[in-house]
Amino acid sequence: QVQLVESGGGLVQSGGSLRLSCTASGIIFSVYPVAWWRQAPGNQRELVASMSSGGGETYLDSVKGRFTISRDNALNTVWLQMNNLKPEDTAVYYCNAQFRLLDYWGQGTQVTVSS
Repeated sequence: QVQLVESGGGLVQSGGSLRLSCTASGIIFSVYPVAWWRQAPGNQRELVASMSSGGGETYLDSVKGRFTISRDNALNTVWLQMNNLKPEDTAVYYCNAQFRLLDYWGQGTQVTVSS
């Protein structure tokens, strides 16, 4: 059974930091590109950051310089370090691992940034 379990969300003031974690089980984590997505109420889900199996990174323009994605294949874990958070970063954040036709999602973790 494949599981992606997220943690680390919460309430933080504008300018603060949070670190999201996502730990996978039931897959060969090292071969999967991984990503963090977010969805705010009334908005479509958007890709925040991704990391290929080789370590290449991409970021949503609005989070560049503030967010950092990283992974440790030995721990089957991907993180999203979020600094200088802004109210517009408020959303449910989802971890995603996708490889060919296999597409797995975590349950989501709420991030709320107060002004």
